[in-house]
Amino acid sequence: MTAKKQIVIGMLGSVLDSGFQEERWAKWRPTVSLCNHAELPVDRFELIYDPKFQDTANVVMADIHQVSPATEVRGTHQALIDPWDFEEVYAALHDFVRGYDFKPETEEYLVHITTGSHVQQICLFLLTESRHFPARLVQTSPLEVKRRGPEGKFALIDLDLSKYDRLASRFGKEQKEARTFLKSGIATRNIQFNQLIEQIEHVAIHAKEPILLTGPTGAGKSQLARRIYELKKFRHQISGPFVEVNCATLRGDSAMSALFGHVKGAFTGALKERPGLLRTADGGLLFLDEIGELGLDEQAMLLRALEEKRFLPFGGDKEVSSNFQLITGTNRDLQTAVRDCRFREDLLARTNMWTFRLPGLRERPEDIEPNLDYELEQYARKNSQHVTMSSEVREKFLKFAQSQEAMWTANFRDLNACISRMATLASGGRITESVLDSEISRLKGGWSTQQAQDNHQSVLMKILSDKAIASLDLFDQAQLAFVIGVCRESATLSTAGRKLFAATRENRKTANDADRLRKYLARFDLDWQSVNKID
Repeated sequence: MTAKKQIVIGMLGSVLDSGFQEERWAKWRPTVSLCNHAELPVDRFELIYDPKFQDTANVVMADIHQVSPATEVRGTHQALIDPWDFEEVYAALHDFVRGYDFKPETEEYLVHITTGSHVQQICLFLLTESRHFPARLVQTSPLEVKRRGPEGKFALIDLDLSKYDRLASRFGKEQKEARTFLKSGIATRNIQFNQLIEQIEHVAIHAKEPILLTGPTGAGKSQLARRIYELKKFRHQISGPFVEVNCATLRGDSAMSALFGHVKGAFTGALKERPGLLRTADGGLLFLDEIGELGLDEQAMLLRALEEKRFLPFGGDKEVSSNFQLITGTNRDLQTAVRDCRFREDLLARTNMWTFRLPGLRERPEDIEPNLDYELEQYARKNSQHVTMSSEVREKFLKFAQSQEAMWTANFRDLNACISRMATLASGGRITESVLDSEISRLKGGWSTQQAQDNHQSVLMKILSDKAIASLDLFDQAQLAFVIGVCRESATLSTAGRKLFAATRENRKTANDADRLRKYLARFDLDWQSVNKID
């Protein structure tokens, strides 16, 4: 197999490489020296230089030919107004890279970073690190003072840091610390969750695009968003504040005002200007929880603020700017909301560049034990009281917590409240079996009620809008859901009516149960056909 040719790309050093008299051979000149090492044969040297140093370039090229006749030297002009102007230098070198015919199959490349202005050397490094130059770096330097002469020495630098064991170990430790930080220091055991955190850690550090966190209520979206902010701030990637808002609390004009601010007199009661949360988050991170609850008008303005970093305060005619990073959270299916015209498709496309679903507690049963220890530690820290439980009580709690009986409908909020209650009731700082039994009964009762409400909701959501459901009292929701269930089990409207009103039939002068049921459904803009179209 034919060995690849060795190609060096470097800048002319107008000071270090200069020399016209015979004594120049006693001087270390990096470009000439680099071509004078038997252990580093250079087949071709791409010498980049400003035309105003043509005389120096001619001498250097001639001297390279003298010390290494086999080396071909190609000169490339690069005229610069200011070699210390970062933008100008980077653009010029970037143009050189784009126009160069790299042949990695037959050639290997080294980028020389000893000559040129410091800005030029930095740009060469950046273009190599980003793989614009498919090369390694070569750094030259003179010999020690006692041995000072023209020879010099060189060092090859491979920017694949994974090849450097100590560096790789250091970076690996930093990554592990960052992931542990995102998990609040909890030694989680669920493999899928740990892999998810690993992805989030990488994206949080390397990307500025919006992040969408999905998952059930209480899965930890808000806490994770704050942790991402703190991680980015620690790494000096962000300097502004962390601003959090639950979009479910925003309605009408107050939503516009809260998010985008308002000018004085924008509406009744607007006695002074308000900056709004987007402007408050300038330079920082904005977390919009339950973004699916945001109104369509607010969604349109948010989209523009994301794309242009500018928006109009409510009631104002002068734009303001804010440059923030965005994390959004939701427990809803936003794709379904788009199909139902309740969420803008373009906003979803803009905010779900990175989407991560946080699993509920029931999906991570092996993580209940480390979270139990974490919550007990948190309780002790807040209340200055150490609380424990015997191994028997601990085993009983974990057996229940990891069983199908434990619904954990509010996920980690349920777990936090549960442990806080038991710790508070722990006489002498020890959770007893009776305290645990009482807590289990309490949890089951709450989940039973919640499950009934959720069942009602799931039935109603198939035929009523979110707005219509929200306008109903829980009593009406439960009653309507039951009526719909009876209707679906019955062959006709009359049959359903007889089942629902059987107890009072004998006491009524007329027994038109079908008409009575029809009128009941009409109160909610429903009829027999719409009720029975539920999938």
